[in-house]
Amino acid sequence: MQHGYAKLARGADAFTTVLHAIGMPAAGLLSWATIMVELFGGLAVLAGALIPVASIPMSIVLVVAIVTVHLPNGFSSIKLVSFDAAGAHFGQPGYETDLLYLACLLALVLGGSGPLALDRLLFRRNAARPMPSRWA
Repeated sequence: MQHGYAKLARGADAFTTVLHAIGMPAAGLLSWATIMVELFGGLAVLAGALIPVASIPMSIVLVVAIVTVHLPNGFSSIKLVSFDAAGAHFGQPGYETDLLYLACLLALVLGGSGPLALDRLLFRRNAARPMPSRWA
């Protein structure tokens, strides 16, 4: 959610300019789509709601970010370039954090969103019913 909010707070036009600069087609549409996926996908993860569905567009955004922005910068997300009186100066981040986010989404899809998740309330009837076993 924070990434979507940051893009929205700076103005969607600023992110549209970035997408246009890296050669993305329909930059205006993709800008708003990315912002909405990050905001509402993040909210879905926070609430534990519809995780398998929300994970699809979120994963697409992450893979596109890896391929178009982070891959040329290498793996590491933290690259200390220098340190002076003003503090630490870092280089461009790699794709490490995006892979971590993808792994987290996969873990949520495979393991479920947990006992306090909204999904547990929404699908309580199905959770109370035992699953039929095809081996029995």
